[in-house]
Amino acid sequence: MSSANGHAKRSEKGLLTQDNCVVTLIDHQPQMLFGTGYPDRESIINHTVALAKATRVFDVPVVLTTVETQSFSGNMWPQLRAVFPKQTPIERSSMNAWDDQNFVPRSGDRSKKDRPGWAVDRSMHRLPTVQAIHDGYEIYVVEDCCGDISRLAHDTR
Repeated sequence: MSSANGHAKRSEKGLLTQDNCVVTLIDHQPQMLFGTGYPDRESIINHTVALAKATRVFDVPVVLTTVETQSFSGNMWPQLRAVFPKQTPIERSSMNAWDDQNFVPRSGDRSKKDRPGWAVDRSMHRLPTVQAIHDGYEIYVVEDCCGDISRLAHDTR
């Protein structure tokens, strides 16, 4: 495995490293949990915070984004903000994060097709996931950080 700047690069076996991926945390806000029935809200929060802390340990870039904090969704969860106290979330007015030019460039260069990305995705965020795949990104959904209205909806998405 080669290295640059003291960090490991993607290995021949395709492992993700801080040099070839980004974690996106999309709309982790109180109102977005309102309709979630499975898994329970506390588990979703705890799993998301654990993922966020892992990004800090492994020095993985993270993009935080929120939607309509003042008029509808509320601020990002305080537990998550505590992990990234110096990082300001990208505030959007559109539900589709991929449509926001402030989100996409910070998620990585769209023209670099070999850069994988991780999307922490809930049911309403399928559009940016589909669009990122269309633009050539590999997307890894962290299921433990996702919620839906029911177990059936969660298992079939």
